[in-house]
Amino acid sequence: MDDYKNIVAEKYSSSDMKYLFSKENIMRTWRQCWIALAEAQNDLGLKQVSKSQIKELKENLEKIDLKLINHYESTLKHDVMAAIMAYGDLCPKAKGIIHLGATSQFVKCNTDLILQKKALVIIRNKLLLLLKAFTKLINKTKAIPTLSYTHFQSAQPTTIGKRFCVYAQDFLMDLEDMDSLEIPFRGVKGTTGTQASFLKLFNDKSKVQKLDVLVSKKLGFKKVFPISTQTYTRKLDVKIAFLLANIASSAKKYTTDLRLLSSLKIIDEPFGKKQVGSSAMPYKRNPIKCERISSLARKVMNNLNDFYQVYAEQWLERSLDDSAIRRIDIPENFMLTEYILDSLIEVVSGLEIYELVAKNLLEQELPFLATEDILMECVKKGCDRQEIHEIIKNHSLTVSQNIKLKGGENDLLKRLADDKNIPLNENQLKNICFQKSFSGLAEQQCEEFLKLLNLK
Repeated sequence: MDDYKNIVAEKYSSSDMKYLFSKENIMRTWRQCWIALAEAQNDLGLKQVSKSQIKELKENLEKIDLKLINHYESTLKHDVMAAIMAYGDLCPKAKGIIHLGATSQFVKCNTDLILQKKALVIIRNKLLLLLKAFTKLINKTKAIPTLSYTHFQSAQPTTIGKRFCVYAQDFLMDLEDMDSLEIPFRGVKGTTGTQASFLKLFNDKSKVQKLDVLVSKKLGFKKVFPISTQTYTRKLDVKIAFLLANIASSAKKYTTDLRLLSSLKIIDEPFGKKQVGSSAMPYKRNPIKCERISSLARKVMNNLNDFYQVYAEQWLERSLDDSAIRRIDIPENFMLTEYILDSLIEVVSGLEIYELVAKNLLEQELPFLATEDILMECVKKGCDRQEIHEIIKNHSLTVSQNIKLKGGENDLLKRLADDKNIPLNENQLKNICFQKSFSGLAEQQCEEFLKLLNLK
C-alpha cells in the first residue's frame, strides 16, 4: 500500500531546498550550534569545557544516525534530548558538556534562523535570474505596440515591453525589500531570555554578554537580538513570511495577466511539442504553468495569516502552540516560493508573443482611442467643441453597437470623414489615428527601467 507523501516536498521542491530543511541537516545544524557554544565557552575560560571535548564533538559532527535519534525520541518524547543522547553516545568525553547552560530553543530557534537565512539566499538568487529573464524580454518587446486595458476595457496604446516593465518592477521591489531585511541571531539567552544559567556558569556579567555575541559570530551572524524570551520574537517570522508572500503576490499578478493575454491570443506560455492542453478539446492550449503558479502563490499568500497568529498568541515568555505549525509553514513557504520563481523563469524565458494579433486588436480600437485627438484637431479648425463632441460620441456609439451586434468593422474614421460637420478627410483622420505618439514614452520608459535592472 502506498502511503500519503508530502505533496510540497515531493512535487514542488528542489533537492537543495528539500535537503536544507531535512531532519539530517537540522540535526547537523543543532550540532554546529552545540560546537559553537562549547568553543565560545572555552574561549571565555570556562574550565568545564576542554579543547579535547570540542575536538571530539567536531570529529563526530557528520555521524548522524537518524534511526538512533528517532529511537531515543520515541522513548523520551523530546526531540532535543533525543539528539543530545545520540550525539553523547558518539562523544563519551564531551557528553557531559553538550548543551551546557542552554535550553531547547538555543538549538531550535538558532537553527530556524540559520536555515531561513540560507533559504533566503536561494530565493534571492532565483529573483536575480528572473529579473535577468525579464531584461531580455523587455529588450525584445519594448517597441512592440499593443492595446492597454483598464477595467479590462480598451485603453490607450502602450508597448508589450512597457507592460513587462510593470511586472519586473514589482519583483525588483521584492528584491530590494529582501536586501533591506536583516536577520539577527537569537544567540545564547537561557530558558526565558535572562541568561541566568550562563551567569551561574561564569559568574561574570561581561563574559555572559560576550558569549552571546561570540556564538552568533561563530555561526555566521553579525547581529544578535538584544532581547528575547525563550524564543526569538516571532515578529521576525512574520517579516520573512511577508516577504515571501509579497513575491508570491507579484507572481500571481503577473500570471493572472498572462492568462488574460493568452485568452486574447496575444501571448502564449511555453508549450511542449507533445504536451496536451485538454483531454476533450484537442485544440486547446491552456496556460497551465501560469495557473499552477497562481494556485501556489495563493497558498504562500494565505500562509501569512498563520505567522501573524503564531506571533500574536505567544503567551508571555513562550507557549508551545507555535511549534508544530512552524515546522510545516516555514519549509513549505520557502519550497513553494522557490518553485514559483523557477516556474516564472521558465515562463518568462519561453513566452511566445504574437505581434500580428496585438497589432490587429490595436488597430481595431485605435479609431475610438483617437477621438480626443480628433476632437482637438477639429477645434483648431474653428469648430465648437461641445457640438463636435456630441457628433463624435454618436458616431462612436453607433459603430460600437454595430461591432457588438452585427460583427461589423470599425468604420468610425469613414463615418467621421463622411460627416459634413467634421472638417477632416479620411487620410487626415488616419494620420491622427496611427500616430506613434499614442504610446507616449512607453519605449523610452522601458530603456530607462532597463538601466535600473542592470544595476542589480
